[in-house]
Amino acid sequence: MAAAALRPLSRTRRGLTLLELLVALSLLAVASGGVIWRLHDPVARQLQQEANRLAAVLEAARSQSRALGLALRWRATPEGYAFDGAPEPPEPGNWLSPQTRAQVWGAQALLLGPEPVIGGQAVVIVHGGRSIWVITDGVRPFNVHWPTPTAGSGGS
Repeated sequence: MAAAALRPLSRTRRGLTLLELLVALSLLAVASGGVIWRLHDPVARQLQQEANRLAAVLEAARSQSRALGLALRWRATPEGYAFDGAPEPPEPGNWLSPQTRAQVWGAQALLLGPEPVIGGQAVVIVHGGRSIWVITDGVRPFNVHWPTPTAGSGGS
């Protein structure tokens, strides 16, 4: 019995204690929370909302133009945008943010019909130094596209 009492305890630890597991999970939660917080980009979210809203408005106006058989034009204004050409044009629209601006690419206004196939057209929306495109090839609906960064642009 004396020999058993003098033997050193040689237990090998298997696994983690509950405290070690809680510390590891806490560190993981703090690190992932920091990453998610850094990925939150309010300018990108604002641009995406503006572009999605504009694409829906343009498609609705395009359908109205075809239904009425009239050419409807969309143009950017300093406050937002306006429609021309309908007997009762839709109300002028304002951007969700007063800092948002838009420009029709390569023209003064978008022509939204009355033909079912219109030419390819694009609007660039700018907010906070960043831009997003709302484009159509003339057959498909207006879609939102982020610009592809070019070499030396810094990714914005």
